[in-house]
Amino acid sequence: MRSSGFEAPRNMAKPQKEQRPEAQLPKGFRDIEAGEIRAMADMLARIREVYEIYGFEPLETPAIEYTDALGKFLPDQDRPNEGVFSFQDEDERWLSLRYDLTAPLARYVAANFDRLPKPFRRYAVGPVWRNEKPGPGRFRQFMQFDADTVGTDNVAADAEICMLAADTLEALGFQHGDYVVKVNSRKVLDGVLEAIGLGGEEHAVRRLTVLRAVDKLDRLGIEGVQLLLGAGRKDESGDFTKGAELAEEQIGVVLQYLTAEGKDGAEKLARVGEIVGKSEAGAAGVEDLTRLLELCAAAGYPQDRIRFDPSVVRGLEYYTGPVFEAELTFEVRNEEGQVVRFGSVGGGGRYDDLVARFTGQRVPATGFSIGVSRLQAAIAARGQSRPQEGRGPVVVLVMDRSELPRYQGFVKQLRAAKIPAEMYLGTAGMKAQMKYADRRGSPCVVIQGSDERVRGEVQIKDLIEGSRLSAEISDSKEWREARPAQFSVPEAELVSAVKSVLARHGRG
Repeated sequence: MRSSGFEAPRNMAKPQKEQRPEAQLPKGFRDIEAGEIRAMADMLARIREVYEIYGFEPLETPAIEYTDALGKFLPDQDRPNEGVFSFQDEDERWLSLRYDLTAPLARYVAANFDRLPKPFRRYAVGPVWRNEKPGPGRFRQFMQFDADTVGTDNVAADAEICMLAADTLEALGFQHGDYVVKVNSRKVLDGVLEAIGLGGEEHAVRRLTVLRAVDKLDRLGIEGVQLLLGAGRKDESGDFTKGAELAEEQIGVVLQYLTAEGKDGAEKLARVGEIVGKSEAGAAGVEDLTRLLELCAAAGYPQDRIRFDPSVVRGLEYYTGPVFEAELTFEVRNEEGQVVRFGSVGGGGRYDDLVARFTGQRVPATGFSIGVSRLQAAIAARGQSRPQEGRGPVVVLVMDRSELPRYQGFVKQLRAAKIPAEMYLGTAGMKAQMKYADRRGSPCVVIQGSDERVRGEVQIKDLIEGSRLSAEISDSKEWREARPAQFSVPEAELVSAVKSVLARHGRG
């Protein structure tokens, strides 16, 4: 039998299926959609207003810095020495995504020191990146909002930062009793460590283990901290955390420090002063904190708003004096109905040696950073976020494709009146257009068919009101007769009619 043409070899491989990338986010990152972005913008505007009232001015630094300019990386037990995302440039110099907004500030101050006013007061907002193990609620990219005062060692600057933190939380809707700004001092902590014989760099590892144990007081209680100061602690899952292996006498001193009593911060600090004994650093820390609380009280910030807390440690190694932590104290229920507290939503402290890394000259500084995402979650949980319903554009529906210029004219009128608006640009019918407007979060749509065009009118359909009424009307006949939240106006009244709908829903 003759072959009628070319025959492929039997062992010829079949064409391979096209390899497509997965539509998958990297671990520890997330997409942020319109509603959350708008809520965040609203919150950032209120924070910015407080910062500017205090006299801080904005500064924007790049997301990428030379790695050696960032200094000490974040501690990460799971990924030692890999707290940042880094890569090399064409000159084989290492670059890193910033892990906070403070290290870039130090570089900026060092580079512009002679021309800046002293003290230099700046605020900054933007994303930061941390190459740490992700977990529930713990992302590798998140937003921070900082305020810093650089160029003074006056404890009044630290006190003002604490007042700024308190005023910011109140501007976001939290009341007295909803929050507390807790203060401590690295100098006080150094004094306690010296009192138990752990002064000096030769004890650096054990010092860090002790500080980590102290930092867990709120979560584990005094008994849990006691175990971590000793041999170690086993949690509910059976995992064992090795402790600092202090002697009983040393543990007793640390616990005495953590449980120091007094009717107010001044009395507690007096007890702490007795514990740190002859430590020069400890005594200086007690003096700083006493003065800080006095300044806050005199300015109208009593200790139910700003108070001494011996358990505040703060993680970054560059802090040298007072440290602060803003904590939300109210309780809410999570999706499982469990009672939870949000805890810390911001913190900071004094860092007097960071700029000196560049210049060799000591430049004192103090600052505070808000964790924007965590604070936004707390606001949403309390129901304090401003309504985002109907925040999309007004949509002009296309009932007749031959009339596109006419519909575009309506859009132009609305935009000229500063009303966000768009003409439907798809090719679907009215039902799909309405569904589109609903998904866009439109407050209303503009409709003009042939009958309305002949009469020189447009119909306005209030989607927010219509949604509310639809829940109250169950009979289809009643629905048709009511035509909920839909009305006609002359074309000349289009803008005023839409404005009235927007005003009805708080967007006027």
